[in-house]
Amino acid sequence: MVNRRLMKMTKRIRVELAAVIGSGVLSGILILGQAYFIAKIVNHSFLEGQGPKDLYPWLALLFGIIVLRALVHWAGEVMAHRGATRIKTFLRERLLDHIFQQGPVHGRTLAAGDLINTVTEGVESLEVYFSRYLPSLALAAVIPAGILFAVFPQDSLTGVIFILTAPLIPLFMILIGHLAERWTKKQWHILGRMNSHFLDVLEGLPTLKLLGRAAAQGKVIARLSRSWETATMGVLRIAFLSAFFLEFFMTISTAIVAVALGLRLVFGRIDFATAFFILLLAPEFYAPLRNLGTQYHAGNAGLKAAESIFAVLDSPLPAGNGKSIPATAAMCQEPITFEKVSFSYTNGNPVLHDVSFTLQPGERVALVGASGAGKSTILHLLMGFMEPTQGEIRIGSVSLGDLEPSSWRKLVAFVPQTPYLFHGTIRENIALGKPDASLQSIQAAAVQAECHEFITSLPEGYDTVIGKGGRILSAGQAQRLAIARAILTDAPLVLLDEATASLDPEHQELIQKALERLLAGRTALITAHRLSTLTMADRILVLDQGRIVETGTHQNLLAQKGVYYRLHQAYRGVA
Repeated sequence: MVNRRLMKMTKRIRVELAAVIGSGVLSGILILGQAYFIAKIVNHSFLEGQGPKDLYPWLALLFGIIVLRALVHWAGEVMAHRGATRIKTFLRERLLDHIFQQGPVHGRTLAAGDLINTVTEGVESLEVYFSRYLPSLALAAVIPAGILFAVFPQDSLTGVIFILTAPLIPLFMILIGHLAERWTKKQWHILGRMNSHFLDVLEGLPTLKLLGRAAAQGKVIARLSRSWETATMGVLRIAFLSAFFLEFFMTISTAIVAVALGLRLVFGRIDFATAFFILLLAPEFYAPLRNLGTQYHAGNAGLKAAESIFAVLDSPLPAGNGKSIPATAAMCQEPITFEKVSFSYTNGNPVLHDVSFTLQPGERVALVGASGAGKSTILHLLMGFMEPTQGEIRIGSVSLGDLEPSSWRKLVAFVPQTPYLFHGTIRENIALGKPDASLQSIQAAAVQAECHEFITSLPEGYDTVIGKGGRILSAGQAQRLAIARAILTDAPLVLLDEATASLDPEHQELIQKALERLLAGRTALITAHRLSTLTMADRILVLDQGRIVETGTHQNLLAQKGVYYRLHQAYRGVA
């Protein structure tokens, strides 16, 4: 039960793995020495009648071997856990890097609970695989082979018994492993579902309470918990059953060796010291095989977790992630061109159709359209989170797909309709895109974003800790913090996605002032419905079912009495 991809990762822990195998070899030698000295001490004491003084050297050597064996075992455990920790760290970093490269659009297609379960519990499950199962696998090969090498010259019959009985334990593991694999897979699947559902319930708790469905969802979680309990008990039942049979096989095999040795000892065909030496080695011969069987189920759980981990790592990355042309601020002094851009999230269901327009340096262009018209898709394409299905986006003469994504995004400031604020201080949230910014520059950005006053009114000021999503702040305050974040990054290209939607007039006025300061001297692409936001635009593009159907200024488009006019009439009550 070995995963090739996991085994390839052992190259990263060659030192630790070599130390574990070395400790196993040394343990085998010490086992032989320990059995030899015990046999000699018993033989000299009871059969040859030697006194304590004659046995002191032998007892001292035996004590030294026991202490050394304990130290070797401890060192092997330490190195095994150290190697497992390094592998876990490497995998977590790879998972997070892969998820970050895929971007937020791909993340929406994944179940958050399953993903969290994979990154946390899944990676943690590999601890036992690398620290217990693989070392047990190595010891099961090294120690029995060493004991056989020592026993055969002494007593070939016992060696044959070892060879005939030893395969019974791995054979039993293989037979019962198929049943264990099914239960482990079921257990892992239910755990992922339970995590996903629990996360959904937590995020939607206000809605559930309002609709009186909280208790019903609690029953769903309870049902999933019972299913997980059943699966877990199934795994444990198999583990306990296998432990019983492993112990049974080991005991029977040792008994066979003891009977064979005892009968020959009675008839004088083998001397006592040799027989006792081999009898002491019999449990040590089977112990590594039994330990391997004990760790088999933990190793199986690690393999199931590895399947989920590699499923995430094997998911495709955006094509542009392989490009390496660095983006520079000078590029934003060139026109940004969409040339016959089409895009679809799924085959046969296009969101954009042959969209073509040019955004000149310093120009403010607004995108207007009904929900689902493709406005946010255009912003995501421009941020490099996705690539067009057809057509091309160019920054000057360079295709956006040829630019290194992270360097391009440093030139873009994005203010969404619902900004995300992380758990941390207000200062840390504003400086998210520029973590080395001084407090003075953070405060200056806050002043321009009209949020310095309310920040200083908080008990801890800029060091006030806000929770996930900015729970202690109003929607308007959170929006102004997002604008301050954008101002601080000082990016030449600004993207606004319904930045003033759903705000009351007071907050809207403050945010309007902040946006004016943010957009000053910068190129901007804005999606909006409110008239106050649209008047900031030099030009308006009207989208309808993924196509640009009208272009012009606010007054010109109203005069045409087309799609824009109908949208304006529909939104007049909130414009």
